[in-house]
Amino acid sequence: MPISRIFVGNLGEATKPDALKAALAEFISMIFFVFPAEGCVLLFTQMIKMDGQATLMITASLSHAFGFFVTVAVGLNISGDHVNPAVTFGAFVGSHITFFRSILYWIAQLLGSVAAIYLLKFATNGLVMPLKVSAHPPQSPWHAVIYEIVMIFLVYTYYATVFDPKKGNMGIIAQLQLV
Repeated sequence: MPISRIFVGNLGEATKPDALKAALAEFISMIFFVFPAEGCVLLFTQMIKMDGQATLMITASLSHAFGFFVTVAVGLNISGDHVNPAVTFGAFVGSHITFFRSILYWIAQLLGSVAAIYLLKFATNGLVMPLKVSAHPPQSPWHAVIYEIVMIFLVYTYYATVFDPKKGNMGIIAQLQLV
């Protein structure tokens, strides 16, 4: 892809109603994703301390999948429902959104995540997430690098499913393929 295809846009785009509506959709999507998903992890860490980490990992995966399912219904047709700054970056680099819109999305995604965590803290009366939630925490920095490489391929799968021009407009089913 030639670098000349990247769209910068203009600063006035940040005040357009459709851009603000899309940013609000990203904000709400992040709340609908982070609040129930992390809330379930927090709840299950309190409930199943005796069953081990395997049960926790299964319930955490399911709660994140259902949270993502809800965000698809909320924001796909409004903002593309990126729900991840890395996906937004990929959409920018792939010329699907402008630079200024991607900045707007990143701000909305980060604020939505923070708002969800504060709502969760308020709703749980200040419960704290335990430090060790992973079944197998990384033993070295290389383990973390491998984990990040796997996560990049997940973002690639998302990008290829949602933005592939050969598939045409798949509507809401595009992201449901990932759940």
